[in-house]
Amino acid sequence: MKRTTKIAVSAIAMAMPVALVLSGCSSDGGDNGGGAGGDNTLTVWTWDPAFNIYAMQEAEKVYQKDNPDFTLEIVETPWDDLQTKLTTLAQSQELDELPDILLMQNNAFQKNLINYPDAFTDITDSGIDFSQFPQAVTDYSTLDGSHYGVPFDAGTAIGAYRTDVLAEAGYTIDDFTDITWSEFQTKAEDVLAKTGKPLLSGQAGSSDMIMMMLQSAGASLFDAEGNPTIADNSVLEKAIEVYTKLVKSGVFVEVNSWDEYISTFVNGSVGGLINGVWIVGSIQTADDQAGNWAVTNLPKLDGVSGATNYSANGGSSWVVTSNADVDLATDFLAKTFAGSTELYDTILPKAGAVANWIPAGDSDVYGQALDFFGGQAIFADVVAFGAEVPSNNTGVYYYEGRDAVSAAITKIIGGADLKSSLEEAQATVEFAMG
Repeated sequence: MKRTTKIAVSAIAMAMPVALVLSGCSSDGGDNGGGAGGDNTLTVWTWDPAFNIYAMQEAEKVYQKDNPDFTLEIVETPWDDLQTKLTTLAQSQELDELPDILLMQNNAFQKNLINYPDAFTDITDSGIDFSQFPQAVTDYSTLDGSHYGVPFDAGTAIGAYRTDVLAEAGYTIDDFTDITWSEFQTKAEDVLAKTGKPLLSGQAGSSDMIMMMLQSAGASLFDAEGNPTIADNSVLEKAIEVYTKLVKSGVFVEVNSWDEYISTFVNGSVGGLINGVWIVGSIQTADDQAGNWAVTNLPKLDGVSGATNYSANGGSSWVVTSNADVDLATDFLAKTFAGSTELYDTILPKAGAVANWIPAGDSDVYGQALDFFGGQAIFADVVAFGAEVPSNNTGVYYYEGRDAVSAAITKIIGGADLKSSLEEAQATVEFAMG
């Protein structure tokens, strides 16, 4: 069956950005914005063409082998927009505007599930074998013993650097392996002076890097009971001090949007990045940089008890909504993301989709050398990194905590007092929690 790509405007009746709809096989179009897609068609909301959308398109191909009339209608929906749409539709009880399947960031799962239970389908008895996923991951999408999500990607964090840029400054990837943040700062300043290239970039007003630093030491914004621990959090204070120095020294460039962030390393204006392994799909879109990248672990916080060189950022799960063709949606997920080694073998090298589905890890593909990364078998290394990532407590109000800390970081970089800014962030989260 010939595959085509169609573009249509999302039909969701709210003030949202225009969404891009990617259809796997030719169909008659129709209302692609929300609701079940029709006979043998599922509508999906997700983001990131190089990663999540690509993975869904490949899953469609796998499922079509036994179901040739099957079609996916994929609505490209940035995470922030997806969360807003879900909230708006759930609060207004317009659940018939939901797609069949949507992707949920794991850290947002519990709050959405608790606040909007009518938007989700219990898939515990769907035939999906949840024992084939790590319990620490399925816990994100489990409530009162029932399963509401199929885990997709691992968020193991990596340091990825341009080896040609490092070589120009007299360094190799080994010089950035098993180091501290103070050592990174010194070397990154040297690279900047000799090459004119910062090594890192990120979105201004985002706390992604701070969260990775925190988890690398097993620390969190919340205690075991879910209470915020933003004020007087010594590890958080250390992480913000490190981040502020990175930015002010010029070795970390802040940009205004996600697209600008991707552009910084794709167009070669920065020489590296630190993020979840899922970023590999975007790195590899820079064909002219093939062979000049390598992957290693993260710097660790100096002088912090329990600090490691390992962390995570992200990770997500597929959700079957209450508006879904449940039988078709669960069968599709069971035979692809929860049942197909072929799928993960396909999407791993190109997209960096390190699976949470345990059987996928037995594949020889994980040990294959990748030409783009100079012959390094990066995924074997990432699996080893993942085993070392400290666990931490995210709390139901994780995103409120992140947002409050992000606002505090902006103020601190602008010259505000660190401690008072974090006290204000703590108060903001406590108010949101009621």
